[in-house]
Amino acid sequence: MDVARHRVLWLAFTAVQASCGTKLVIPEEPTTPQVASPGVPVPFANAGPSDVPTTAPPPGISRVIDAVDPSRIRQDVDRLAAFGTRHTLSETASATRGIGAAREWIASRLRDAAVPRSGILPLQVAFDSHRVSADGRRVTRDVDVVNVVATLPGVAESAASRHYYVVAHYDSRASDPNDATGDAPGANDDGSGVAVLLELARILAPRRLDATVVLLATSGEEQGLLGARGHAKALVDAAVDVRAVLSFDIVGDPRMPAGPPRPDGIRLFSEGLPANLEQTATVRMLGGESDSPSRELARHVGTLALWHGAEVQPTLVFRPDRFLRGGDHTAFNELGIAAVRFTEFGENYDRQHQDPRSEDEHDFGDVPQFVDAEYVAGVTRLAAIAILHLANAPAAPKHARIVALALAHDTALRWSPAPDQDVAGYEVVWRATTSGLWEHVQDVGAVTSVTLPWHKDEHFFGIRSYDADGYRSEVAFCDVERSPG
Repeated sequence: MDVARHRVLWLAFTAVQASCGTKLVIPEEPTTPQVASPGVPVPFANAGPSDVPTTAPPPGISRVIDAVDPSRIRQDVDRLAAFGTRHTLSETASATRGIGAAREWIASRLRDAAVPRSGILPLQVAFDSHRVSADGRRVTRDVDVVNVVATLPGVAESAASRHYYVVAHYDSRASDPNDATGDAPGANDDGSGVAVLLELARILAPRRLDATVVLLATSGEEQGLLGARGHAKALVDAAVDVRAVLSFDIVGDPRMPAGPPRPDGIRLFSEGLPANLEQTATVRMLGGESDSPSRELARHVGTLALWHGAEVQPTLVFRPDRFLRGGDHTAFNELGIAAVRFTEFGENYDRQHQDPRSEDEHDFGDVPQFVDAEYVAGVTRLAAIAILHLANAPAAPKHARIVALALAHDTALRWSPAPDQDVAGYEVVWRATTSGLWEHVQDVGAVTSVTLPWHKDEHFFGIRSYDADGYRSEVAFCDVERSPG
């Protein structure tokens, strides 16, 4: 919808108000967002073709992401590959080879990052073990699948119970998924993702974040998401409040099968309909098939990347995952937890799930030389931007809804306030029903209702919270209220 049409709608809207005895002054189109009072329509805001804030990002984030060190990432990827194999059923007694040695080293690296934090708990490192029985397929004997968990407790009373996860799997595999003895260096799949976790631990551990951040290195992914499924089930059973999961899996090689490399981009996969969807009729009526919590999480990461000018920009893929493949984010999606997956563009299948070898002068195998540490550093900075916002922003408002009590050409919105004490206000975002991304944003201030001069039939709406530092929450997609209350 162009500016001229918005102006016509606004003139018509104010004329209707005047006929009802309410005198309004028609404002000029502002160049900056306008704050509305409860129930008062907001004039057209020249907000631009996206929901990227027009203000500067929160101070301090640049200092954190500037600390990402590609040389450390290089060392971590090389060391992980040097364990020979990290197959889930490989040996655990050796100090130099196999999955047992690998998890001990990962835990040691995480403990090294656990610097003291004045008056609060430092990074907490633990093993998370799940006994898995032989299944006759990819689990040939009973085995303890052991995840490595690093938890950075939140410091804000209203936010510490919220958990935000970053996930990567540290197990690997060779050509035969049941080969637990042959070399499977797993440098990119998923040594690159584990390197992201380790570097995040180092740069985040000294920080005071409002909410709790968990860095989870899983095992058993290649055998069927075993570690992630065990961990996710335990979270649900314990009623842990997990708001978002970011999974980094195969994020180390920007080269493409044909054409120039893509060091400036990464794919970001998200499901459209949650697995635990209960209100199917409401989703159908709203047309909200592309507004699951996972999809909103992906959009949020995309917005943050643009706002910060991240060197690696995510391309949103509106699909749970790639064809014929899977990943740990699915284990969380299956239980109704918002989770997304980051993966490079040009996956080279000769370097995944392949015995290291050379045939006809062609190299196979997932070896360190094909991991670009500078690219992984860019991915790590993107991860840091996302997790710093998620952990420091107020919660998204609850019960965001379109008030549809009568026929009207405008749109009335209501929401419940976020529980955080540092909430400074709210923004409304909206887009055409045919658009996949939020197209506009309007600051409405510290209110919980607003009326907009755009037809609810033609747009999707959402609400997000912000604090005084400028941290934005994820968008709460607007449901519908069809009876008073």
